[in-house]
Amino acid sequence: MRLLVTGGAGMLGRAVTEAATRLGHEVTSLSRAELDITDADRVRRAIGAARARAVVNCAAWTDVDGAEEHEREATATNGAGAGNVARAAEETGSRIVHVSTDYVFDGSKTTPWVESDAVGPIGAYGRSKLAGEQEVVEAGPGHAIVRTAWLFGAFGRNFVDTMLELGRERDEVSVVTDQVGNPTWTVHLAEALVELAERDGDVGVFHAAAAGSCSWYELAVEVFDRAGASCRVRPTTSDRFPRAARRPAYSVLGTERDEAPSLPTWQEGVEGYLASRAVGAR
Repeated sequence: MRLLVTGGAGMLGRAVTEAATRLGHEVTSLSRAELDITDADRVRRAIGAARARAVVNCAAWTDVDGAEEHEREATATNGAGAGNVARAAEETGSRIVHVSTDYVFDGSKTTPWVESDAVGPIGAYGRSKLAGEQEVVEAGPGHAIVRTAWLFGAFGRNFVDTMLELGRERDEVSVVTDQVGNPTWTVHLAEALVELAERDGDVGVFHAAAAGSCSWYELAVEVFDRAGASCRVRPTTSDRFPRAARRPAYSVLGTERDEAPSLPTWQEGVEGYLASRAVGAR
């Protein structure tokens, strides 16, 4: 299958490119420098030239706090930009797999969010990503919108790397217990996105995140335990770490769709990522 990946230089885009290549697909991967998805004409030309059977849109504004001050710019990429990609894919008959987020929900539930739950983002980033979902839906029926959560992986800043760095520098760290989600390794998500790209008949919104859930505190404990770090993790709450953007308290994604991809547990993701880091360090 011929596949086009936008945002190909990012943390998730690289993982999708590697997964698709490993599975034998012919992949064109375009970085933001090569394709700014806010430029509708360039997007149309690039997708037309690629002649891809499917397009996986990993291009996104991912600075959650920065989006509070720059919501227009975030929405230009996450909203209108997503629409540019989806419309160009529709024009060329390509399937579009668009990546969205748990932040489209307000975090008020205490059971996993499913695809039919009412959306209600509490911050600019979530609003920008919801705008993108709406643009993709309006572009045509042949889409898969994939909501995921709490990504970590190679080629980008992420919580696991931050904890490992702090663990080398400090004897203890304080991490919040009042935010809960599904920490998802990009490699596991990438394989799910490629799988959905192959499945023309499965359309609509899908939730795809690691099985199981934990708080950021529990994730830090798991990371230090598996890495053999002696750094102590102290529990704290979000009010001790004020940030520009509010985070949903409960971001756990579940699914009500039999067709939704099934991902390994978040613990398996942590184990796999740490093993890949160890290999890369040799």
